[in-house]
Amino acid sequence: MKPIFFFMSCIVLLSCSTTTVTNTSTTPAAEFDKEGHRGCRGLMPENTIPGFKKAIDIGVNTLEMDVVITKDKQVILSHEPFFNHEITTKPDGSFVEENEEKTLNIFEMTYEETQKFDVGLKPHPRFPKQQKMAAHKPKLAAVIDSAEAYAKAKSVAPLQYNIETKTNPQTDGTYHPKPEEFVELLVAVIKEKGIEDRVIIQSFDIRTLQYLHSKYPAIKTAYLFEPPSDKSLTDRLKDLGFTPTIYSPDFNTLTPEVVKECKAAGIKVIPWTVNEAEKIKELKQMGVDGIISDYPDLFEQVK
Repeated sequence: MKPIFFFMSCIVLLSCSTTTVTNTSTTPAAEFDKEGHRGCRGLMPENTIPGFKKAIDIGVNTLEMDVVITKDKQVILSHEPFFNHEITTKPDGSFVEENEEKTLNIFEMTYEETQKFDVGLKPHPRFPKQQKMAAHKPKLAAVIDSAEAYAKAKSVAPLQYNIETKTNPQTDGTYHPKPEEFVELLVAVIKEKGIEDRVIIQSFDIRTLQYLHSKYPAIKTAYLFEPPSDKSLTDRLKDLGFTPTIYSPDFNTLTPEVVKECKAAGIKVIPWTVNEAEKIKELKQMGVDGIISDYPDLFEQVK
């Protein structure tokens, strides 16, 4: 996020008999964070390099994405730790069925084996506007390289990366390594690419955030939250054990009171996943600091 600078302009009007000095001071608002969910899932295949390039063209500030770990310890992009039936075509050209998707465990495959599956050709049942193309689950390193080069070629301001760790206490060792190893593998890529100051690590699994905060406190964190829960925000933050950079809830759960509570604690609020222009406008008026959307082109409709 950009720091706030104070500007003082002085206009001095001179005449033969008088001098008038007019002082004006302005404080620009922090830039609203426009995040493309999984690139721009509503328009392009999710978590793919073409999708992120499209999001950059649209004008996002932050590329939002998900990562998982392969058998050979590669960090690759995927929302699930398996090949989801909604988006996947198998090596033989047939579509993955819902009853088999969880057997296609990425944590049990090498990176090379994952590249035999296509995730861009199958028509998405919930995103009819999504452009279809051949695509594979890329390495995080390749995504960063591609996005950085594309942004530079387009003279785009340095991007932020909002990366979600797909971990769950119930599936440690089955679909992913434990949080400590997961975070170390992820941070190694981030450090290799030199983007530590432009990365946000987000997770629903507070173990990931707690380990990250203890080992790499300079890296920004986003606490993801979804209902149901009878715990207050204060209680959830007590469970977390530290103050995250961002609170990122399901937009349906967000209230003006929660926004005020976060502001008072110095926490930014960036809800997900908002796919209607009117709702984006409403949340901006509520005071959120950014929004994650499958359709980042909607941001241009809401000034």
